[in-house]
Amino acid sequence: MAKVMRKIIKIDEDLCNGCGQCVPSCAEGAIQIVDGKARLALDKYCDGLGNCLGKCPVDAISFEDREAEEFDEKAAMDHVKATGHVSTAPAHPAHGGGGCPGSRMRDFRAAAERTPCGDTPELQSELRQWPVKLNLLNPAAPYLHGADLLLAADCTAFAYAMFHPDQLKGKALAIGCPKFDDVDRYIEKLHAIIEQSGIKSITVVHMEVPCCLGLLYAAEEGVKSSGVDVPLKSVVIGIQGEVKPPSVFAL
Repeated sequence: MAKVMRKIIKIDEDLCNGCGQCVPSCAEGAIQIVDGKARLALDKYCDGLGNCLGKCPVDAISFEDREAEEFDEKAAMDHVKATGHVSTAPAHPAHGGGGCPGSRMRDFRAAAERTPCGDTPELQSELRQWPVKLNLLNPAAPYLHGADLLLAADCTAFAYAMFHPDQLKGKALAIGCPKFDDVDRYIEKLHAIIEQSGIKSITVVHMEVPCCLGLLYAAEEGVKSSGVDVPLKSVVIGIQGEVKPPSVFAL
């Protein structure tokens, strides 16, 4: 299974006293006691939500961002059944026991799965996949292979009324906000997407505000560091929803 950069448990074995209080707090059974120490069974069993954090009396548990297998809810639940794991963590009603439903990979490219927007059946959602946050995307996801990538600042879809038909249609989507996120991590993720998925082009849709240029910078640096010649286009949206000439806010 391909690895992605994500949050995952980190256990300090020097601090761990093997009390086992963290084990039942994990609904997925990702933590086990081995040779008197708490250890992560498999990366794919850890959902990264941190229910176990408050259960360690010696603060041996933390979370880190590192490359790991994506959380596999089915494998985790099969593991729970096979081991008879009993959890004190509350079950999540949307997915039966654990994991973040917002990070589960889903491919919407089939035309039959397109949905009308409210009372306007002729206007349809053009979303082709889930998740859409750049930091959550798996660079090897099938919907990215050979795709035209739309890299959009998260404000643009609210400001620009025709975002779906004019910008999103036919493209894979990644969204982010360079003001609040780590731009270096964006660059690393875009580098990996370009390298692993062979995307055909990148269109960066960003607001006219200066901080939004960080998204365009991330795209340019991601392309440059990958060494792949990927066409890059900039679309600038005004704060009242109008499309502006890209040259006005070029880097």
